[in-house]
Amino acid sequence: MASLWLAALLLAPPVSVLLHKDQDPNPPITNVRMEPGTKRLTWDLRGNVSSIECVEGSTFNAKAENNLFCQFFLLPKCTRTNYTVKVTVIDGEPYSTWIEYPKQEGNPAAAAEGLACEVHDKDALTCSTAQRWACPRYLTTEGKHTACRFDNISAFFDPKQHLFYQFWVTGTSHGDTIPCSELFSELSKIEKLIAPNISASCNESLALLEWDMSSHLQKQFDYELEIRQGANPPFTSTVEEDKSYRLTNPGTFMVKIRARTSSPYLVGQWSAPQRFVCDPGAGALSHVWLSSSLMALATLLTVGTAVFLCRRYSVLKTLFPPIPHLKDPIGGSLQNEKMFTWEAGRPTQEECPVAELQVLREM
Repeated sequence: MASLWLAALLLAPPVSVLLHKDQDPNPPITNVRMEPGTKRLTWDLRGNVSSIECVEGSTFNAKAENNLFCQFFLLPKCTRTNYTVKVTVIDGEPYSTWIEYPKQEGNPAAAAEGLACEVHDKDALTCSTAQRWACPRYLTTEGKHTACRFDNISAFFDPKQHLFYQFWVTGTSHGDTIPCSELFSELSKIEKLIAPNISASCNESLALLEWDMSSHLQKQFDYELEIRQGANPPFTSTVEEDKSYRLTNPGTFMVKIRARTSSPYLVGQWSAPQRFVCDPGAGALSHVWLSSSLMALATLLTVGTAVFLCRRYSVLKTLFPPIPHLKDPIGGSLQNEKMFTWEAGRPTQEECPVAELQVLREM
């Protein structure tokens, strides 16, 4: 095999294939054919029929539209498949015919084997094959292609649609036609989940583990943690749809994590083991708690000082009340002074008697 290459998401040329002719002299349908461009199995209608259905292989059934064609969404390009058309005739015997598509060409043993595709590292898609043997006249200067990689799956992936993707491998040879190999799959089912990025902040009594996970194809994750504290045997813990975990009395511990999904069922790769040492004075949580305690203490001291000063001022004011002044009608007013009305014959708050003054003579 001089060269081997992989193509994905392409359409075959618009040709029709008819591999079987009916022997019935008056069949209700004729010229049964597959149209690769539209993925339709179609025919020419001649008789008076009530219904038509198509069978792909032995598993998939499709009802004909207007008794004129059957629509398929996935059409094999490399695997020869039997398509049967069943016709119910009005006032007549049931009728059926079949074709095979696609037409098998070349030596089937020369086709690439073991075609497998995998989404990995979040953005990459790689498809690879394994061959039974290499061409005897293979030229090493031409190279040998056994894999194909796409570096950005978001270029052809639509997150709003659940699409099946078709991958196939074709080959060329100096003397013979090389049959192609193909694979159908949803991208979400062939993803190799990356390992989450994990971090931890801790003190002597508590460790808070947090992580992040990213994927173009998956939305919901569960996580499995494997933790070893000191010399104790490791234990595992499962976290469902969350991105944090609390470990009490952590001490010195090792941890690794992997993600998994339930639909489709996928189990990701483990992260590299990470070691954390949690001492009384070390770790972000210790600094946070210490800062919070100091702020609370400062607040209490400020409030206590204010209360003390207020009370002290109130006591002094009670012990030494301000002395009121008489208003001098001649000398003007005393600004910011409190005036006190003095009425003759009426005792003051200090219960001091006041005598009336008698004018004896005028000067």
